Amino acid sequence: MPLTFSRPTCDLLIGIDTIREKWQSLLGIQCFHLSASYMVEFSGFDEQNLLISGGCIPSIELIGAINALGGNEVLTYRGKFVAAKTDKEEAISIRSKIENLEHLSFTDFDKSEVNFNEELMLIETPSDIFALNGDTIKSDFSRITKNIVTTAFADDVSAKGDQIFIEEGAQLSNCVLNASGGPIYIGKNAEVMEGALIRGPFSLGEHSTVKMGAKIYGDTSIGKHCKVGGEIGNSIIHDYSNKGHDGYLGNSVIGSWCNLGADTNTSNLMNTYGEVKVWDYSKEAISPTGRQFYGLVMGDHSKCSINTMFNTGAVVGMCANIFGGGFPAKFVPSFSWGTPDSGFSEFRMDKAIETAKAMMNRRGIEFGQADKNIFDFVQEYDRKYRK
Repeated sequence: MPLTFSRPTCDLLIGIDTIREKWQSLLGIQCFHLSASYMVEFSGFDEQNLLISGGCIPSIELIGAINALGGNEVLTYRGKFVAAKTDKEEAISIRSKIENLEHLSFTDFDKSEVNFNEELMLIETPSDIFALNGDTIKSDFSRITKNIVTTAFADDVSAKGDQIFIEEGAQLSNCVLNASGGPIYIGKNAEVMEGALIRGPFSLGEHSTVKMGAKIYGDTSIGKHCKVGGEIGNSIIHDYSNKGHDGYLGNSVIGSWCNLGADTNTSNLMNTYGEVKVWDYSKEAISPTGRQFYGLVMGDHSKCSINTMFNTGAVVGMCANIFGGGFPAKFVPSFSWGTPDSGFSEFRMDKAIETAKAMMNRRGIEFGQADKNIFDFVQEYDRKYRK
């Protein structure tokens, strides 16, 4: 949370595509998710099922270990649940815990524990997303571009390194691509405008735009239908969000349908060079992260106005609307509306929906009942944090 208020963990963007898309690519089958029912209507289980932790990024070694599992075994990594094969009855009991938003443990399975002793990339906190993003881009690039010849790009593009892949329909003009530190992937029908400077590892999603003069450092992923500008480093921006103007975004994760106003800046390093502390939903408190660099985590449908300044390790929930001068608090709960100076009140549901509809309609997407169910749940869930 707050990124998983509106999506299961497997639908988080890390690297070039989502965790679910990575599994589907490597397994060659469609994968479904288990989540609380407010998020999506669940269609049911088969007689035999394979359950995999949604935060696990797949690898050939992990898939081999899962395939080798017996029906009475559960795969773990450093004491954490990874995967298990279940019958319908056991799967239903597991789902009841998820429905109640309870933490799932390997001890919930009546099975023998099998340890996975290889290295595993596991997403457990928002900061894991940007910390592991560079390595994930590299592995995704190898998987997606294997045996494919990139389309050519114009002579006015300055390119360094041979790990640059440009999908069909992408437009690049008078920009600099430096893949000496890692691969650069430009998605279908994306655009990189004049004067943009990009260092790999970097991924740009379909129909997204890097605006003129942007400076983008490595370990950064931009989702689909986004517009980005200014200075960005080691950050992930999910689909349909915009950071279209100058300002710095570093060591951050931004959800979908967000907008960062012009000259919005994030601090990602404390003046003391100390450990960053952030709001932790599971502990309901500001907690240490073990990280020195940590910027902003923002949930879906949140917005901030021009000149917003975020403290190191800021967390903004879902459907928040921040405007005015000064630094917002390190934690801004979901459905908060206001300024750092005058304080925050609850963002009215009708106004939040009106804003969401206006933004989504511009992309030809309808705000439906499933979206309303998520809004209702999140507004109530974060109510106790709004004062």
